[in-house]
Order: sequence, then structure tokens, then C-alpha cells
Amino acid sequence: MNDTANPPPATPMMAQYLAIKEANPDYLLFYRMGDFYEMFFEDAVLAAPVLNIALTKRGKHGSNDIPMAGVPVRSHESYLHKLIAHGFKVAICEQTEDPAEAKKRGAKSVVARDVVRRVTRGTLTEDSLLEARQHNFLAAMAESAGVYGLAWTDISTGAVWLQSVSFDGLAAALARLSPKELLLPERLFASEEISHLLDDHKAVLTPLPGVKFDTANGERRLKSAYKVQSLEAFGVSARVEIAAGGALIEYLELTQIDRIPRLERPRRFTTSEAMEIDPATRRNLELTETLSGERSGSLLATIDCAITAAGSRQVAFWLAAPLTDPAAIAARHDAVGNLHEANATRMDIRERLKPCPDMARALQRLALDRGGPRDLAAVREALRTAGVIKILLGEANSDLSAQKPELIAKASDDLGDFRDLIRSLDQALQAELPLSRRDGGFVASGYSQQLDELRTLRDDSRRHIASLQARYADETGVANLRIKHNNVLGYFVETGQAQAARLQDDSQFVHRQTMANAMRFTTVELSDLEGRILQAGDRALALEQQIFLELQGVVLEASEELAKTAEAIAVIDALSALAELAAANDYVRPQVNGSLAFAIKGGRHPVVERVLRRESKQFVENDCDLTADRDPANRLWLVTGPNMAGKSTYLRQNAL
Repeated sequence: MNDTANPPPATPMMAQYLAIKEANPDYLLFYRMGDFYEMFFEDAVLAAPVLNIALTKRGKHGSNDIPMAGVPVRSHESYLHKLIAHGFKVAICEQTEDPAEAKKRGAKSVVARDVVRRVTRGTLTEDSLLEARQHNFLAAMAESAGVYGLAWTDISTGAVWLQSVSFDGLAAALARLSPKELLLPERLFASEEISHLLDDHKAVLTPLPGVKFDTANGERRLKSAYKVQSLEAFGVSARVEIAAGGALIEYLELTQIDRIPRLERPRRFTTSEAMEIDPATRRNLELTETLSGERSGSLLATIDCAITAAGSRQVAFWLAAPLTDPAAIAARHDAVGNLHEANATRMDIRERLKPCPDMARALQRLALDRGGPRDLAAVREALRTAGVIKILLGEANSDLSAQKPELIAKASDDLGDFRDLIRSLDQALQAELPLSRRDGGFVASGYSQQLDELRTLRDDSRRHIASLQARYADETGVANLRIKHNNVLGYFVETGQAQAARLQDDSQFVHRQTMANAMRFTTVELSDLEGRILQAGDRALALEQQIFLELQGVVLEASEELAKTAEAIAVIDALSALAELAAANDYVRPQVNGSLAFAIKGGRHPVVERVLRRESKQFVENDCDLTADRDPANRLWLVTGPNMAGKSTYLRQNAL
């Protein structure tokens, strides 16, 4: 008779699972079991329909079946992508010891496991989980005395910004950022005062206890993260910015656990340096996405001619935060104009950028120890591209102006010189590389003599055995001597009973087994060779892992300079893309100053014009002159006309 009041205790494995799940209540738990990540109980019930996988069961908990669903470890990223897209957070729980070690503690011992990473919308680093041409901002928001502090980072690149903003400017700032995840104190999450400002971001909100946004705690965490004694060197003093920045760092520590990402020095974003656009205006102007939420059809999609993903992100960043300082605008226009005039050099640069990988994201994966051989190759190829572009920008006989604009000159300097690193990676890496370092086979022949010997032993075992067999046959005079293998004895020497006496008389041969028509022997040399053959594959793979870590360390030692180079490539790509856009569409450089004059001749709406061109139609250019400096009454126009006459197109065109 079953005692339902006292159900049997959970199995050791299930007890371990429940303890880990209790420590991660807000996350679906990917619990590693061999080659699968398994989910149990409610996690399995929630995830199975989203992932379109079978919901099965494994044993019982008390008197109830335990629901279970699993995904293969090797292809888990595609499943992870679906879960994150549906708003779930996932804790990755790995086996942290060899199962053989667990067995030493007893037959019923459970392999040690622990959560090694918590995956959320704002903490993605894998290419398969990210939009290549979009920033993936994780933001934190704090508040004190009506002032709001914002801190945000793209963990996939390491860039960090801080900003203080008033209540009136908060909605515009959040609309500009469009964070994939927004951290905020539980107090603000429950506040009716700002709830309407957060309507557009409800799906990405992560409320945290208020103590996470304590200023003293924030200052301590920022100092620790950047290994500095004071934050003054960063120009950071606002308490709300420090509070938000500290919460951001603590969340990274929570989600990345012992693999804190490489973070660049925080940059302060001041409200005066960019035009803040309220959410409704930004949405209706369709700057970065259409009203239906698509990139296609937006202004960004129309003007983005960047070659690389990093260049596209740079164009998007500039478009989301339009400059307001005429001098800064002129500096950017100088650079675009310079590349616009240098047609041949611009075309060369754009051609060289085509194979350039996304070094910023590759570098960050390496810093988080999630990188692979292809990330090392991405760094190498990006540096190779940087070297060529630096030469193109510096050639005396190019069509660039002798006096380079400030932005181009700085970017050219930041491209750096990494010939030694390129050479080292060239020597170390194979031409064809596996996705994962755990697969091995990525280190080039000739780079490591020890690795080459292990590979030779692993790959040429048949040749080694045949050579040894021929030598034994020659030394003993037994022509039909054979070296064979089975799963019980391993490698052994076999000969017929008639010739066995010759081997028995030879001290190097040790008897192993007598058969009806044959006898089997081994030798010290054969046993040694067998051990080396069996171990060679594992040792070769282990040595490749060691070489990878060494190469990764060399790259990360230069990470600060490499990050500057990655940003320089993105800036040059963005500038040359805008120059290409101007050349292709016959755009004219505007005269920008500090006055209120607004005079456009022959204006066009970029998005509408592109649509019309596809239909072999022409956009009708038009003028707009709101020059209030000459006539104060000219500050306001009333646009009238029938439906479908083009009023909204005219308004949006001039607003853009």
C-alpha cells in the first residue's frame, strides 16, 4: 500500500536539479545531461510548444510524472534564439566535473553541475542570436530627485555610455536607445508616474530590487570593473549615472557569472550633443523602422550603404542621435565630402571592406571565452583589411585631399599596425576552420612540432603497425606473423602454432593467449605504441585547446587597441557609405549654422524617391523656405490640399 502522505524522496539527480532551479527561479533551466540540455516540470511544459519539441516524462516526483523536454547541446543555439525571442530567460547549467570522477564517490553519486551563464535579451553575444546590423543594447535606469540616470552597453561589442536626463527627456532618450532589455528599480516599475513612458518597452523590462541601484554600491562596482581608484578620469560624477552604471555592471556579473565581458571606458552622452526626438515623432518619421516594426522601408534601410555590419551599426547610431553642434556636423560633412570627391579611393576602400568580418563582436566572444577558431580568423582578417585601408588613406598619389579631415585622420591613426599579430595568426591557423574549438583540427601543420607528431601517430597508426609487423616478421623469420586488434586484448601479435616456438624463444615477446590454431603475444614496444595511438587523438585535441588559449591570450592582450581599430573600420565604412549615397543620388552638402534659417531648394524624400525609382517614376522636387531671420512671420506655414495630395510626404520630407 502506497503512503501518499509521505512520498518517496527525490532521487539524487532530481534533488540536484530542484536545488539549482530554486536558485534560478526566473529562468528556464537548461540542465546538461550528456549530449542534451533537459528541462523538467513547468519549464518543460512552457518550452515544448514554443520549440515545437516533444513533451515526454522521466520518472516521478512524489506520485506525479515529471514532464521533460530536451534539446541537443550541439544545436542548442537555434532553440535558445526561439526562447529568448518569446521573452524567456534561460540559465545554462553545465556538468562541472568528469562523470568518471563522480563514479569514484560511489555508483549513485551525481555529477557536479552548476549554472555557468544566464541568457537574456540584453546579454546575447553569439552571431546566431544577434542581428548583425543592429546594436543590442542592455540599459539600466536609476532615479534621484527627479533626475534619471541611464547606463547602457552593447555586450557584444563592449561599448558603454552614461547619461543624465530629466523626466521630460526620458521618453525621447529611451526611444533613441530602443534597448533590448531595460533594468530598473522595482519602485520605478510600479510607479504610475512613469508607467506611460514605459509602455513601448514593457516587453523588455527587468525590475530589480532597489538596493541594486544604490550609488555607493554602484561606485564600488564601477571602480572594480575598470580597476580604477576614482571615476573622475572618466568624467563621471552624477550620482544617478553611477547608480545606473553600477546596476548594469552587477547584472552583467549575475548573467555572465565568472566571465565578465571586456568593457570600454564609459562615455558620457550629453543631451545637448544630439537632438532628442520624442517617441511619437521618431515612430512616425520611420527613422530606423516602419510603423509595422520592419527595417525595410525605413529611412535607415534607404540610406544605409555600409558594407560591413559594424558600419551599418555606426550609421544607425548616427541616425538615431542627430548632431546639434554645427561644428561637429561640419566635421562629419568634411569627412563625407572628402570621400565623395575621392571617387577612386572610395571605391577601393569599399571593395576592400567586402570580406571584412565583425571584429568587435569576435573580440568580445574571445574575451568571454565563448569564441572559436573562426573568431581568431575574424580578428586576423579584419586587421588585414585595416592595414590595406590605412595604406589607401595614406597614399600620396590618391585622389584624397592632402589635408585629411579630422574624422578620417583619427580613424586612419586608430587603424593601427598589427603585422606581427597577423603573421602569428597566419602561421597558427588552418585555411579551413571548424566552428568550435572543441572539434580540433584548426591549428596549421608546422606550427607545433609536438602536435604534428601526435597527429601523425593518430592518423598514420596503420602505417606504424604495418611497419612494426614487417620488422617483427623479419627479425623472427616468421613470414605469416600478423599484428591484429580486438576490443578485449587491444593490439597483439598472432602466429600459427607451428611457428609460435620461435616467438616463445624470443624474450621480447610475452604470451597473451593460446587459440586452437594460433598463439597471441605482445611486446613492450607494441604496448607502448598502442598506448600512444589510443592517447594521441585525445592528447592532440588537448594540445590544440592549449594553443587556442595561448592565441586567445595574445589577442586579448591587445584588446584595447584592437577595439579602437574595430571602431575605426566602422567609422570609415559609415563615412564612405554616406559618400557613396551622396554620389549615387546626387545629394548636395547643406550649409549648416546656428541660425533659425531653414531653406531647401529641390528637396526630395529619400524613401519615397527610392520606391518611385523602382517603378520607373520620378519624384517631383520641391522647395521649402522657413527663413524666420528675414521675416518673423515666416516661421509657420499652413499646408492645405485634398487627400493624397502629398501633404504628409512634404511634412516628413522636410522633417527628415
